[in-house]
Amino acid sequence: MTSQHHTIHVAVGSENKAKVKAAELALVKMFPGATIHVYAAKAESGVTTQPMSDEESIQGATNRARAALLSRDDVMYGVGMEGGVGQVSGRWYECGWIAVVDREGKVGLGSTARFELSSKIMEHLHKGVELAEVMDLLSGQQDVRSGEGAMGLLTNGLLPRPDVYSQGLIFAFSQFISPKIYWQ
Repeated sequence: MTSQHHTIHVAVGSENKAKVKAAELALVKMFPGATIHVYAAKAESGVTTQPMSDEESIQGATNRARAALLSRDDVMYGVGMEGGVGQVSGRWYECGWIAVVDREGKVGLGSTARFELSSKIMEHLHKGVELAEVMDLLSGQQDVRSGEGAMGLLTNGLLPRPDVYSQGLIFAFSQFISPKIYWQ
C-alpha cells in the first residue's frame, strides 16, 4: 500500500450504519493519506431478506454494489455487503459477502470470517425469520444489525460487525489494490 494523496468516493449499497462504518474502516487502511468520502445509498439486494446460501449472498452483494455505483456520478467504487448463512458438513454458519464494482465493471469479491450458528437460532431462520430479528429477540436489544451484529453478540463483543466486515471489504478490494502480477 502506498500513500494516496487524492480523494476517494465510495458508495455503500446500504443505509446500515455498521456497513458504512466497515467501509470507512477499510478504506482508511487501503488508501492512507487520501480524503475519503463514503456515501450510504439505498439499494435492493434482489434476493431474499435472509439469504440461505453463499451464492444467494454473493448475488445480493453484487446487486447492491452495482446499484450503489449508479447512485452518484462522483463515485469510483460501489460496495455491496450481504450477510447470509450456509451449511458446511451439516453445520450452519453465517458470513458476510462483499462485492466491489468499479466504473469499468470489474467486480471484486470477498467475505468475512464464518461463525457457527446454534440450532436454536437456525430454528427461527428455517421458519423464515431474518437473523437480525432473531438476534434482537434473543438479546433483548433493538437493531443489533446496525451495531455489533450477530457476530459481535456471539463473540461477546470481541468481533463487532464493522470490524469483521471491514476485513471482508479489504479482501474484495484485493484485485484493485494489489500488484497486477497476481491477477493477469
